[in-house]
Order: sequence, then C-alpha cells, then structure tokens
Amino acid sequence: MSTVVDATLIAVDNALRTLFAPHRAARPTPAVSTERAADAAQMTPEQRRLSGALMRVNHVGEICAQALYTGQAFAARVGREQPAERERIARHLEAAAQDETDHLAWCQQRLDELGDRRSLLCPLWYAGAFAIGVAAGLAGRGVSLGFVVETERQVEAHLDGHLDRLPPPDHPSRAIVAQMKDDEVRHAREAKAAGGVELPTPVKWAMRAAAKVMTTVAHRI
Repeated sequence: MSTVVDATLIAVDNALRTLFAPHRAARPTPAVSTERAADAAQMTPEQRRLSGALMRVNHVGEICAQALYTGQAFAARVGREQPAERERIARHLEAAAQDETDHLAWCQQRLDELGDRRSLLCPLWYAGAFAIGVAAGLAGRGVSLGFVVETERQVEAHLDGHLDRLPPPDHPSRAIVAQMKDDEVRHAREAKAAGGVELPTPVKWAMRAAAKVMTTVAHRI
C-alpha cells in the first residue's frame, strides 16, 4: 500500500509542477540570446503568429511528454516486477523526462519572447497523456519502453515538419526545435536498447491519430 501511496504522491507532485510551476531548464536554451531580439525585429506579424502557433504546439507536446513519462513511471512503481527493477524502470523514465523539462522551459521562454501564449487546454492534454502512459506502463516493461520508442519516433517526424514550416528569420525557434529533435532521437535509441519492443501497427496508427488531434487543436487553442 505504501508503494502505491508514494507513487501517487510523486505523480501528483510532477503534475502540479508541470502544469503550474515555472519551468527551469538544466541546460541553457539553444537559442543564442544576442540573436533573439534581432530575429524578432526581422519577422512580420504573420510570421510571429505562425512561430507562436508552432511553438505552442511544441509546448503542448512537452506537457504531454511529461505526463506520459510520469504515467509510465507511476505504473512501473506499482507493477509486478521486483521492487529494485520497478524503481530502475521508473528512474529511467524520469531521467528522460528531465530533458523534456528543458524542452518545456525553452518552449515557454520562446512563446514569451514571441508575445504568444501556451494552450488553454494544458490540464486536459496532461490528463489524457497521463492515462495513456499508465496504460502503456501496466502493459509491461517491454511495451512501456516500446511506447517510448514509437512516441519519440513520431515526435521526431513532427519536429522535422516544424523545421520546414518555421519562418526563415526565426532562427531561435529553429535552434530549439533542432535540439529537441536530437534529444528525442536519443531517447528512442536508449529506450530501444533498454528492451523496448516494436508496437503493433494499429497501436502506432492510433498514436498518430491522437497526436493529430492534439496538434490541430493546440495550434489554435
């Protein structure tokens, strides 16, 4: 019982910090500070709105990443493996989530610089992603890590699309997205090496469909 209570308290704390606390990155933003003001001055209002919408989508993606990893770590801690193995899996997921915290802080900072806002539906996105993460985690270690692999592969493709769509003068946003992409590739590789299995094709399709709904809505709301 104490394991469930502890895991619940950790999950609640992570949720509150993700949704309501200021985000602090462990790494400096990839966007060079001396370039940010100059690039902003070169952008038209339409370009700023597009960059803001794309970075809002990326911010939501990082909210969902935090929720997914937290849900999977929660499921790992209350799972059937031996206590040491459960904690090892949970800590692997939480280590990956630290990079996502950096991404979250970078995206929020860039949104502030662009004079734009985060999605109004962040609590909804978090709740849905947390539920999916718990379901993936309860399916077992291989499936849970396989879910990380597939998620990061899809995010990599999504970020590639944003690199193509970002306005040419917006070098700061481009630098942030490029570093995020590199980190996601590494997360997928590490999860695969840790024992992630290939997910069934229908599951991959469902993940893409859910991501499409999120990105379409978050672009506007």
